[in-house]
Amino acid sequence: MTDTVRVGIDVGGTFTDLVAFNEATGKTLVVKSPSTPHDPSEGVIESINEFLTTHPSEVKLIVHASTVGANLFLGQLGLSIPKGALVTTSGFRDILEIGRQNRPELYNLFFERPRPLIERHLRFVIDERVNSRGQILKAVDEEQVRNISSEILKEEVQTVAIVFLHAYANPEHEKRVREILARELPETIIVASHEVDPVYREYERMSTTVINSLMIPVVSRHLEMIEERLRKLEIKAPLYIMQSNGGLATVEVASKLPVATIESGPATGVTAAAHWSRLLGVSNILSFDMGGTTAKAGTVIGGIPQMVGESEVGGLVHSGRSVKGSGYPVRYPFIDLAEISGGGGTIAWVDQGNTLAVGPVSAGADPGPACYGKGGLTPTVTDANLVLGRLSHNGLSGGAIKLFPELAEMAIKETIVGPLGISIEEAASGIIEIINNQMMRALRLVSIERGYDPRDFAMLAFGGSGPMHAAFLAEALGASVIFIPPNSGVFSALGLMLADFRHDFIRSVMKESCQMDQRSLEKAYKDMEEEAFRTLRQEGFAPDQIVTERNLSLRYLGQSYELKIPMRGSLKEAMQQFHLRHHEVYGYSSENEPIEIVSAHLVAYGLNEKPQLEKAPLVDSVPAAEALLEQREVYFLQTGWMETMVYSRDMLLPGNRIEGPAIIQQYDATSVIPPAWSVTVDGFSNLCLKVGD
Repeated sequence: MTDTVRVGIDVGGTFTDLVAFNEATGKTLVVKSPSTPHDPSEGVIESINEFLTTHPSEVKLIVHASTVGANLFLGQLGLSIPKGALVTTSGFRDILEIGRQNRPELYNLFFERPRPLIERHLRFVIDERVNSRGQILKAVDEEQVRNISSEILKEEVQTVAIVFLHAYANPEHEKRVREILARELPETIIVASHEVDPVYREYERMSTTVINSLMIPVVSRHLEMIEERLRKLEIKAPLYIMQSNGGLATVEVASKLPVATIESGPATGVTAAAHWSRLLGVSNILSFDMGGTTAKAGTVIGGIPQMVGESEVGGLVHSGRSVKGSGYPVRYPFIDLAEISGGGGTIAWVDQGNTLAVGPVSAGADPGPACYGKGGLTPTVTDANLVLGRLSHNGLSGGAIKLFPELAEMAIKETIVGPLGISIEEAASGIIEIINNQMMRALRLVSIERGYDPRDFAMLAFGGSGPMHAAFLAEALGASVIFIPPNSGVFSALGLMLADFRHDFIRSVMKESCQMDQRSLEKAYKDMEEEAFRTLRQEGFAPDQIVTERNLSLRYLGQSYELKIPMRGSLKEAMQQFHLRHHEVYGYSSENEPIEIVSAHLVAYGLNEKPQLEKAPLVDSVPAAEALLEQREVYFLQTGWMETMVYSRDMLLPGNRIEGPAIIQQYDATSVIPPAWSVTVDGFSNLCLKVGD
C-alpha cells in the first residue's frame, strides 16, 4: 500500500524545487532539479517523475508556482506575447501609450519607454459615455460594435480587452459590448475591465486588463500541458496554483485571471515565512530568500505578510525597487517583495573602470556557474563560495550536481585576479561582499523604507544560497536572530502546502467619509461576502472553513494615493486607524482634514488542512560524534583562513549547540556560521543563529 502525499512544486530561474509531505509518516521529502526555461512544464513533470521513482506514493494534491507570467513580459526565450486588440471609449484610444508620463531615468537622453502592448491600429473606440457616478450619458451604438468586430476578425487577434471610462461605477456598457463580441468572435478571448480591476484610474485599469487578456493564452496553455502530462502519469490529484497574493486558486480561476499569478513564485517563500512566524511565536520576521538567480526580501508583521496593491512587470529594477514607468502597471494585491538579481549564479566581472562588479546577469541553469563543469567560463557567487571553502567539493543536492573547484579558481583568476592584480581570496571575498551589499538594499527596502526598524525583527533565511549569506546580512542590519528552517533550500515550495485559497473582491466607493453611512458600507461588504461564500463553496469549502477580512482604501481629500486600513469595527474607528498609519508612513497626520473612501476591499480565505509539524523534545547540547563530517579551511574576511568544523544537518538533534566558525551541510543548502556566532537546533529543527551569545 502506497502512502498519501501532498506535493508542492516551485519553478525558479535555476532550479525546480519539489516538496512532498507524507501524511502517513509526517516526513517531508524533497527533490531539487535544474529548471527547463524553454518549457517550464517539462521541469515540473521531470521533478514529479523523479520523486515517484524513488518514493512510490499516491499523490493527494499538487500545488504549483512559477513566474511564467512575469517572464512573458521580460522576453524569455520560448515565450511570445499574443496578438491582442483593445476596445475603449472614444477619445481614450491612446491612454495605453500616454500612461502617467513618469520619467524612470530623468537624465538618460536615450531612454525608451516600453512599447505599447497593443499597437495603435488594433485599439478601437466606441461612442459611449458613462460619468464618474455611473450615470449613462451616451448609450452604446451596437451597430458600431458589430463593425468593429468585423475589423478585429480580419486582424486575427487572439484576445480582446474591453476598457470603458468609469466602468468601475457602472459596467453595463462593458457587459453589453462583451456579449456582442462574444457572439461575433466565438474563438477569441474577451476580457472586460470590470471583471479584472473594478477600481478608478483608467490607465492602471486598462494596463491591468490588457495584460490579463494577453496572459490568458500563455498561462492557460502552460497549465493545460501540466494537466495533460499528469494524466499520462495517471495522476488524478487536483492541481492548484499559487497567486501573487499568497493564496491558492484552481486552474480554472488562474486561467481566467492569470494576472493574479504574475509573482506566484516569489510569493511562496513569504507565505511559508508567515506560517513559520505563527509556528515559532515570533511576530516580526524579515523573509530572505536567495536562490540561484535572484534574492528576494519580504516582511511579516504579526504573522501576516505585508502587501502592496500595485506592481509593474517587464520593467527595470534598481536595488530591489521597481523603477516606476519602465514597465507595465498591474493593479492587483501582491505580497510586498523587493527582488534583485543576486543569486548563486550571478556573474562577477570587471567593468571599464577596472572595478569589480557583480550582476545583474546570471549564468542560470545552463551553463550555470563555472564550477558546474557545463561550459561556463565566467565566475559567479557560487564559484566564490566554493573557492572560500564554504561549499563542499563533493557537490550539491547530495552529490547529484558535481562541483569542480579547479574550474572555479580558473574562472576567478582569469576574469578577476589577472585584470585587478589581487589575490584569489581578495577576489572571491570581494564578490561576496558586493553581492551582500546589494542584497542589503533589498532588505532595507522592505524594512527601513517601510518605516520598520530591522532590529525589531528576526530573519528567516532560506533558498539554496540564503543560509550561506544570512549571518553577514543580519549582522549589518542588526537583526536579533536568524532562523534557518529544515529543508531550507526548498522552503518556498513548502509554502505551497501552507497556503489557503484566497479571493479578493473590490467595490469602488469614491465618497467622503462624512457622506458614507455605516449601513451603506455594511451592505457593500455583505454583497461581496455573499459572492465570496458562493465562490468558495463551489470550490468545496464548508461555511466553517471560510474566513473573510474587510479593508478600506482611504486618503485625505485631494491626495493622489490611498492607504489600505483594516475595517474591524466602525467607520469612525477606521478613520482613526488611518490617521495613525498615515503618520507611520509619511511622518505626519491631519486629523481635521476630510477623508475620502476610495474603495471597499474584501479578502475571502478558504482554509486548507495543513501539514502538522510537531515540536520535538530537546536533547543534549553536544552534537553526536557522527554529525561531524570533516574539518576544512574556510576563509572569512575578518580573520582569513580558519580551521572550521563541518556538520551534517541531518545528524543534528533539537537542543544541539555549535560555536562558530562552522559549516552545516544538507541536501538542498549549506549554512555558514561565522566566527563569534553560535547556532542551536530548536524543537522544530530550525537552526537558530545568534551573534555574541
